[in-house]
Amino acid sequence: MATERLRINNEINARELRVIGAQGENLGVLPARDALAAAKAAGLDLIEISPSAVPPVAKITDYGKFEYERSKKERAVKAKVKISETKEVQIKVGTGEHDMLLKAKKAAEWLGEGHRVRAELFLKGRYKGMDEAFLKDRLEKFLLRIPYAYKVAEPVAKSPKGFAAVIERDLNAQVKREKAEKAQQPQLQI
Repeated sequence: MATERLRINNEINARELRVIGAQGENLGVLPARDALAAAKAAGLDLIEISPSAVPPVAKITDYGKFEYERSKKERAVKAKVKISETKEVQIKVGTGEHDMLLKAKKAAEWLGEGHRVRAELFLKGRYKGMDEAFLKDRLEKFLLRIPYAYKVAEPVAKSPKGFAAVIERDLNAQVKREKAEKAQQPQLQI
């Protein structure tokens, strides 16, 4: 799983190396043959861990254990990465109030999960000939129904299917909104 193979032992072609010992101690700058001899004396490998440094940095350690630790760190980093998708919600000119609220609630859920949401006003047939200002206003009114703080990534614009806008969550505004709602709730006294 390691991204790149490091040079070890005789594969290292630098003349001098800054060497780190088996217990993490700094052995200083040594000629490559002396560093290799120190690694063989310890019964371990000499691994070039930073080839671009001047002089290159090498470590005396067991290569198998070193690769295992490195792949473990890479897996941990990969597991923490959350992939964000662009989800799509589609409304039409004739979409009813209740359906719009349901779609707005679903869009808020996606925003809460960290996804971007593309809201699209789908037009077909005669609806394509309607006034642009009315259609943009219809989509903007839908966006106002979304019960989650968001920022507009791409404003309302003409798209191949009608009009579309892309929104993404705004964490700071959402925290402020939740604090304001909490402050407005009546305090129950027992």
